[in-house]
Amino acid sequence: MKINLPIQPKLVLLTLCAQFSGHAYAAEKAVPQRPNLIIVMADQWRGTTLGFRGVEPVKTPNIDRLAKEGVYFSNAVSNYPVCSPARAMLMTGMYPTKTNVRANCNTQSGPFECELPEKQTCWSDILAQNGYALGYIGKWHLDTPYKPYVPTSNNTAKEAWNEWTAPDKRHGFSHWIAYGTYDVHMKPMYWTTNAPRDSFQFVNQWGPEFEVDNAMQYIKNVNGRLRDAKKPFALVVSMNPPHTAYSSVPDKYKALYKDMNVEDLCIFPDIPARGTTFGDYYRANIKDYYACMSGVDEQIGRLMSALKEQGLDQNTIVVFMSDHGDCVGMHQEISKNNYYEESMRIPLIIRYPKKLKPKTSDIYLSVPDITATLLDWTGGLKQVGRDFDGVSYRKLIETGKGKKPTSQLYFKMCYYPDEAKDEAVRQLKVPQQEFRGIRTEDYKFAIRFEKREIKEYVLFDRKNDPYELHNIADNEPKLVEKYKKELIKQLTPIHDWIIPYIK
Repeated sequence: MKINLPIQPKLVLLTLCAQFSGHAYAAEKAVPQRPNLIIVMADQWRGTTLGFRGVEPVKTPNIDRLAKEGVYFSNAVSNYPVCSPARAMLMTGMYPTKTNVRANCNTQSGPFECELPEKQTCWSDILAQNGYALGYIGKWHLDTPYKPYVPTSNNTAKEAWNEWTAPDKRHGFSHWIAYGTYDVHMKPMYWTTNAPRDSFQFVNQWGPEFEVDNAMQYIKNVNGRLRDAKKPFALVVSMNPPHTAYSSVPDKYKALYKDMNVEDLCIFPDIPARGTTFGDYYRANIKDYYACMSGVDEQIGRLMSALKEQGLDQNTIVVFMSDHGDCVGMHQEISKNNYYEESMRIPLIIRYPKKLKPKTSDIYLSVPDITATLLDWTGGLKQVGRDFDGVSYRKLIETGKGKKPTSQLYFKMCYYPDEAKDEAVRQLKVPQQEFRGIRTEDYKFAIRFEKREIKEYVLFDRKNDPYELHNIADNEPKLVEKYKKELIKQLTPIHDWIIPYIK
């Protein structure tokens, strides 16, 4: 039945509606909506392998589009380019002198309590306390395996890598589809949110595809089933490819590179010659390495489509990055955990339409700085502890104004059994070689220690020797002394035990 109102009540009703609408709008303006956050981490992806850069012939159209819509950081590095230490830096915003994650989490480092402490405050803990819903999907690799080892392929009787993460060690992530570290990409395994340690599941699907399937469900959140729809969310999608095994990738991505002449891909002077161990290793794996990247790229395209379909893309910070790079035999290095550019340089793209205009930035970002900057955008930076090392470059990134960092630290660490409290641990034979270094615009400097004695200085002229083929340390004693002093200056605030041995 139609009801006819007199003119005057109609005007009153319209006025009231307008007033309420105005109040709602004013309230929305007074309390800005906090951004969502999605971090996509692809393991072992070196910084030059991005299609839009035109350096290597890898096909990444979706990442190229992401770079056009966001900020690409051409000088981002992994300060300790190996999985667990890099991930611990990102989670905590602290360098490995403070996280206790001095090496990869496995049974070799386990006796030295090498894992992310339960009581350590991470960025995710802060966001959870601030009302964010949090989800984690994929590789975690921040826990020490313990006996009886989980019966999966990355664990053997002599050495174990893969471990379940107990709920109280998940640092605020309430939605959980993850594993420790597991390299069977075509049939991966996961623990779900409520699954106990002995109830993991295998999946007959390529890992990145399965993970993005679940990420899309989390974004869509049908009927509020996976998260509180009233809260902003933070989601990590941590993919293992292009980590080894490179060949563990669907054939459709391999087909993209099938007709390429492998010698045409050997375009850098630091790739060893054919017929050498590492030269042949590079040639045997480079096409599959690229194929893994193209596969990950397609998943990022699917993820961005889901975000846009839900109308969330404008107020969501999307980060694409890696924990470290990969030499794939370059410099006669099998993969990472070294000071070469192929290992240290990482891809980093941040898309945040509300705050960032598309551009390329040459800021010398370190991993803890990424954490600080993201916390600044999401409102949690004031809650970090005194040990926090990261520096937020939010204003510099947004406006181009502000002081730029001029260098980045480099670490490779080990444990010293003589300092262990347990007598059995003190008897363990562990490698006692480690490095400290610094990367600047002009030079890269590193010191190799064995049993805390200096064994070698490394100095590369980055401008005249960009492929780092010539160690000039012996010819440049003044520069060596300069960078030793600078290294001590930067290591002092982070309490590095190696300082007294830099003589």
